[in-house]
Amino acid sequence: MDLHNLKPVDGSTKKSKRIGRGEGSGKGGTSTKGHKGAQSRSGYSRKAGFEGGQMPLYRRVPKFGFKNINRVEYSAINLSTLQYLYDKKGITTIDMDVLRANGLASKNDLVKILANGTLNAKLEVKAHAFSDKAKKEIEAKGGTAITL
Repeated sequence: MDLHNLKPVDGSTKKSKRIGRGEGSGKGGTSTKGHKGAQSRSGYSRKAGFEGGQMPLYRRVPKFGFKNINRVEYSAINLSTLQYLYDKKGITTIDMDVLRANGLASKNDLVKILANGTLNAKLEVKAHAFSDKAKKEIEAKGGTAITL
């Protein structure tokens, strides 16, 4: 087999439909667009979601709820995770750099500390937000909770 005798498998390729090239082609005249109507005119463009006059999907399906454009999305980190960092790695000051280094937050994440789990260590924690219960528990162990 060489490059000069390669060809596509039979039936795998089709010739394109050449429209508007005279009556003899069988596709002259109206160029397969039918007679009159918007779709036969030049410059016609079908709007997105148009289903030939049938009620389109985006109007058939009921709508509900709303998207709050002012919502602030936080990555949640529990007290049990902070305790794990202290136990396994001996970290006493937890800030964004430590969380990023341990794969708990990405570069642009906002972090909120939640009170799930128990905390037995005195830690200095810097985060964007704290739940009331988490803040009280950190401070009850003699640590500090600093809001960024």
